[in-house]
Amino acid sequence: MNKIKVTVWSEGLPESQPHAVKSYPNDINAAVADFLRNDPALEVTVSSLGMDECGLSQNLIDNTDVLVWWSHLYHSQVTDETAERIVTAVLQRGMGFLILHSGLFSKAGTMLLGRCGAGGKFRECGERTRVWLINRAHPIVEGLEEDWFDIEYDEMYGEPFGIPTPDDLIFVSWFQGGEVLRSGAVWNRGAGRVFYFQPGHEEFPVYSENKSVQKVITNAVKWLNPVRGPIPVSRGEVDALESIPNALFPERLERVKSKISKRPEPGLYRL
Repeated sequence: MNKIKVTVWSEGLPESQPHAVKSYPNDINAAVADFLRNDPALEVTVSSLGMDECGLSQNLIDNTDVLVWWSHLYHSQVTDETAERIVTAVLQRGMGFLILHSGLFSKAGTMLLGRCGAGGKFRECGERTRVWLINRAHPIVEGLEEDWFDIEYDEMYGEPFGIPTPDDLIFVSWFQGGEVLRSGAVWNRGAGRVFYFQPGHEEFPVYSENKSVQKVITNAVKWLNPVRGPIPVSRGEVDALESIPNALFPERLERVKSKISKRPEPGLYRL
């Protein structure tokens, strides 16, 4: 069986954020990649904003089954072209997109899910979070020992949180200060799927230390792996599958045949 090709992308942590650099001395992408590489079903690549083409060339996107994305402060530095590559890969090819923490407000995130209101409330003091499992039947929760888990310190995001209505809600979080949040949600978008998972402010070592968070992310990567279905014709003029002898404008059928001789044969997505 072919391995799932996973690209873990993050924007980088500047030295002006000493608490973040202390929590993730090799950057967040490396911390996430470290535990994902423990799963033999995954082939993991790391990438970051400071690389050529924002770290996401067309060749890399074409060879990515699931993109794990973490960003917080530098959404605007990602080029529109890069965001378009991601969105096109999700919609047309079925690439999975796992959005962590504030990545929801990235260019690709807003293109796929819409503008998320004002982003809701937040607090960065470092407080306990309890993540409650809402959908026990979803593959993303496989292997969790309880129907909740705690994160010792994290940033609070609170409702109202302007995300679109999820196709499925997996987790709801309660924060020590009293707020709650829909913290794990999935959406179908074109041929692909999107999972948003809120935990993981850069100043707290959530990804490197919390085993339950690691389990959720690993499960999500596997669930987001594209379905190898038929390649549809999603736009443009196409010829008919069946004969239309009584067509009102038969010359238009000939015109179509001259442009597109036939629909593509059923096949597999090239990943």
